[in-house]
Amino acid sequence: MNIDTFSKLQKEGLISDEEMQRVTHTETTRLFSLHWEIKTALYLGVLLLSGGLGILVYKNIDTIGHQVILLFIALLCIGCYAYCFRHRPPFSREKTESPNAFYDYALLLGSLTFVTFIGYLQYQYTAFGTAYGLATFIPMVVLFATAYYFDHLGILSMAITNLAAWAGIAITPFQVLSQNDFSNHSLIYTGAVLGAALVGMAELSEKRDFKKHFAFSYRNFGVHIFFIATIAGMCIFEKWYFLWFLLAAAGVYLTWYRAFRDHSFYFILLAVLYGYIAFTILLTRTVFHQLGDIYGGFLYVIASSVAIIFFLVNLSKKIKQQ
Repeated sequence: MNIDTFSKLQKEGLISDEEMQRVTHTETTRLFSLHWEIKTALYLGVLLLSGGLGILVYKNIDTIGHQVILLFIALLCIGCYAYCFRHRPPFSREKTESPNAFYDYALLLGSLTFVTFIGYLQYQYTAFGTAYGLATFIPMVVLFATAYYFDHLGILSMAITNLAAWAGIAITPFQVLSQNDFSNHSLIYTGAVLGAALVGMAELSEKRDFKKHFAFSYRNFGVHIFFIATIAGMCIFEKWYFLWFLLAAAGVYLTWYRAFRDHSFYFILLAVLYGYIAFTILLTRTVFHQLGDIYGGFLYVIASSVAIIFFLVNLSKKIKQQ
């Protein structure tokens, strides 16, 4: 509420002094929402609790014992899931609201402790033997079931991350560059297929009208993984780089088309940036590398970067006007 606007209206005689006092009183006594601050604090509390338990176990592993630690983790996980089963709303294909503020965080803590339990069980006792994929496959199945059954976007993101880990791809921000071996051809193929599959899941969720609000998470992970894989393919495959460019171009077109239809500037931004990177790699391979023109490459990067910025600014204004 803009008090200055009401003050001008009062001076022009359009509102009375009494009405101005009511407006001022309403503005000065208006409640301030702490919704997001409280949610952030609760999420941080869950993460700190999980991290604190890990540090406690690490420092006291010799005195506590592995069996006691596993039992504690299992009881904590079971307790969280039991609470959520007891208070869960009826299952629905649409988005469901949480019954209370503690519900989401109990579910998140239960899922984190379950993943910890499976990982600890495999690390300490090799419960799955040499079938290491089961240590990520079982949590992945449970997390997907939990996300859909209890309608939780955060756990869906954990499930997608586990799916990528099961496929051999690390997708956390730091691990994308530090742990993925982009010279591994099978990893690039897997990334391209997984990215396309996740985007397909997003489309399927919307077309089938089944948890439509999950579509953004699927599409977000899928677009990033697909473009990173195709760009890596352009850099690694010397003879087939143009084929990977065509795949990236097809991804840019589909992402652009869908983003414009949904008025989503975020996915338009991704399409432009990844498309620009792919085109720059193609231009470097076909023009600047052949001519050996380093200065021309620098000029291209500077000029194209400025052009991209102006293009995105004007595009953002256009989307807002629609």
